[in-house]
Amino acid sequence: MFRQGISGGTRCLRAQRFRDARWFSSTSSRREILDASSLPARLLPRYRESSTSSLLSLQWPEPPRNILIIPKLHNPKVTASAISFANHIHSEYPNLNLVFERRIASSIHESLSFPIYTSDVSQFPDKIDLVTTLGGDGTILRAASLFSLHASVPPILSFSMGTLGFLGEWKFEEYKRAWREVYMSGSRVAVSDLQGPHTQAAGRPEEEDIHLHREWEGVRGKSMGLTRSSKILLRHRLKVGVYDAAGVNINERLVPTSIAEPHQQITPGLGGSGQTTSQPFHAVNELVIHRGPNTHLAIIDVYVNNHFLTEAVADGILISTPTGSTAYSLSAGGSIMHPLVKALLITPICARSLSFRPLGLPLNTKVSLKLSEKNRGRELEVSIDGKRKAGVTIGMEIRVEGEAIGQTPDGGWAGGVPSVIRSPIKGAGERDGIAEDDDGWVGGLIGLLKFNYPFGEGQ
Repeated sequence: MFRQGISGGTRCLRAQRFRDARWFSSTSSRREILDASSLPARLLPRYRESSTSSLLSLQWPEPPRNILIIPKLHNPKVTASAISFANHIHSEYPNLNLVFERRIASSIHESLSFPIYTSDVSQFPDKIDLVTTLGGDGTILRAASLFSLHASVPPILSFSMGTLGFLGEWKFEEYKRAWREVYMSGSRVAVSDLQGPHTQAAGRPEEEDIHLHREWEGVRGKSMGLTRSSKILLRHRLKVGVYDAAGVNINERLVPTSIAEPHQQITPGLGGSGQTTSQPFHAVNELVIHRGPNTHLAIIDVYVNNHFLTEAVADGILISTPTGSTAYSLSAGGSIMHPLVKALLITPICARSLSFRPLGLPLNTKVSLKLSEKNRGRELEVSIDGKRKAGVTIGMEIRVEGEAIGQTPDGGWAGGVPSVIRSPIKGAGERDGIAEDDDGWVGGLIGLLKFNYPFGEGQ
């Protein structure tokens, strides 16, 4: 009887503990969506120049903390991959805060066993250390548009899971290596899942005095070394301003092209003269002005550095970055430009004159597009990266110039969109210098855009 009493009491105690354990591990924690505004302020990385590469090296002063994950919309396969990626990050790097847009957070939080963060997109520029995209070029543009009102953009690690994916650098199957490299970049600390001899370079003697942040010290493996930092391509952007007939900036009238995507509100501020101004809007690909539903050609006066260039009579006109030269501009007959070229490209869309050819200009050129009175009161449409649009009429003007990219007094970099470039696996056929810089870009031209693809029987 005594033994049975103890046994029964033990069973009751175990049952109580089991119920308590289940209460603490219930779905209340995994279904929790926290406010991203409570996260620590954004961590700004540094980018180092190299004597052997035209790309920059990513250097984190301490481990990144707030990670924004942006999957392609309305694609269950990509959503499942985003969940797998989030689970891997949480299990291997538990001190990170994973952030999603509101609609994404609402749809996936029940599939995760840990809290995630979300907020209005206006909070992201002050909180996000690193952006990861899973999708195609449109997903990358969507991510960049969240920072289109700011001069500084976090590094973007992109996985190609879209229709074309010319801008996407990594295959999703490589996500462990890709994430490891960008997270550990510049830390001189190794990682547990090294793959391939190219990531096993030991730190050089002169690197030994570099301070290691305590959150990196516990990571196991062989040292990556500073030479194994992630490579960064700073993609140029356009600075765009829309002005009315009185010369007043009306960027706040630019409206989203889709209500399905979140956008920051362009709010007016006070300029140096006390007049109300709007924030400049940045474009990664292009600005386009076109005739829209009108049956007549658009008539646009083009000015370069305040000098009249030409009267464009066409369906429209494009001003694109080198990155955008493989987008709409390419379809309109524009030239292909390497993303490292500091230039703007003016491309007519179905011009009336056969002699109106694409024109390349220095990046710091100021281009103005003015609606001619010959348009007879018709309204034309302006679109920026396909994310913002506005109607413009006679007397209105669109001013465009390239965003300056360069080092700041504190040693950092300002301007551009930092894109994490896939590092080639080097072995017996090791390549050097410019080949490493162009590896993905040249491969994209050949494999995706079919550059100079032969035709005919037997080809």
